[in-house]
Amino acid sequence: MGDRARTPTLTALLCLGAAPKPSIWADPGPMVSRGSPMTIWCQGSLQADVYHLYKDRVSKPLDTEAPQNSSKKAGFSIESMSTHTAGLYQCAYHSRRKGWSERSDPLLLVVTGVYPAPSLSAHPGHVVTSGGNVSLSCSSEVTGDTFYLLKEGGAGPPRQMQSRTFRGRWQAVFSVGPMNASHGGTYRCYYNSSSYPHTWSYPSNPLPLEVTGVYREPSLSAQPGSLVFSGDNLTLQCRSGAGFDRFALTKDEGLTSPQHLHGQHSPYFPLGHVSHTHGGQYRCYSGHNLSHAWSAPSDPLDILIVGMYEKPSISAQPGPSVSWGEKVTLQCRSEISLDSFHLSKEGSPAAPQLLRLQDAAAPFQASFTIGPVTSNHEGNYTCYSSDSTFPYLLSLPSDTLELLVSAPRPQDYTVENLIRMGGAALILVVLGILLFQARDSPGSLEDAARR
Repeated sequence: MGDRARTPTLTALLCLGAAPKPSIWADPGPMVSRGSPMTIWCQGSLQADVYHLYKDRVSKPLDTEAPQNSSKKAGFSIESMSTHTAGLYQCAYHSRRKGWSERSDPLLLVVTGVYPAPSLSAHPGHVVTSGGNVSLSCSSEVTGDTFYLLKEGGAGPPRQMQSRTFRGRWQAVFSVGPMNASHGGTYRCYYNSSSYPHTWSYPSNPLPLEVTGVYREPSLSAQPGSLVFSGDNLTLQCRSGAGFDRFALTKDEGLTSPQHLHGQHSPYFPLGHVSHTHGGQYRCYSGHNLSHAWSAPSDPLDILIVGMYEKPSISAQPGPSVSWGEKVTLQCRSEISLDSFHLSKEGSPAAPQLLRLQDAAAPFQASFTIGPVTSNHEGNYTCYSSDSTFPYLLSLPSDTLELLVSAPRPQDYTVENLIRMGGAALILVVLGILLFQARDSPGSLEDAARR
């Protein structure tokens, strides 16, 4: 009974209710540089016959506009933004059926370009590993009470912080992190005075933040190789999984993150005719176009520039012909004072072996011990010398030394030799050979077991 009595009353209230609150926005946006035009839009209902614009919560409307072309919105144009047009705006509309709506949510219009631009810097750098943190410092020589940090395309409001003085400058430090892919992007900062809160400075320099470690690392290779003569052409290639279309190359960053990542669409990085300046340690990253998220760095690739010093000599002790399972020492000797030596095997994809002298006194030589040798150790060897102060600049190559390994004899198939040569895998191989021999020679299986 009571419910039936309330129904007509509720229906009447719904029919006579106030007009819905309008929405308000700025085009091209709520931050406009001084002197630029902009438009404030107010959207209500199709029944609206007039729109009012209010500024700074004053009861009297600042402007009045009719709806555009029977639409449910009206535009209020500002021909030139200035300190006078910046402020807090609201709008409302009127309809004959429901009267005046309530005011919209406030829209804050900020005019920029009134004070000199601040500077924005990142510590420890622009490139940050996923999970790490970075500090963005916004500073100005002009007094600024509040600093603001904005990210291009960011949906949230600007971050703000009160300033403090440091070494004669006003600054604020914003902490960003722990980093993930969403933190990558371009940042700018501004400042203002508390006396004129809607009047901001010019924007700072744009600062891109790149996030690494989001994807699996690529691989980096050199063509024709990582040992290259001064004057020769060199190309580095960054290989990654399918779908990546942006690549970046860095040099000599060590354990620290690179300061910048300059992306390109090609995975090939032609270095041209190399000189001593191209020597160093390189890494590459892969990513996607229009993104600030990158892979982990590739393993480092050392590019060694050959031909900077006189060639050393190479010799083998006890000699260049070695029995299977024995050891051999390759000695690299320089006639000039150099403290680092590199041994390279022709056709090997591995980086050259490196030895550094503890004592810089003559003779300037290093000994590389190889073995126990197998047929895999046969081949042509070359050595180089260098100065540890300039580790990527090598001498001319020594003469080539050919290492020969004699075939194993039956008495070499002892357990002692096999363990020394690599353990269980070689034992299984040799037992297979002996069993094969036993098939054709009666009694040889018993001989093999004794051996």
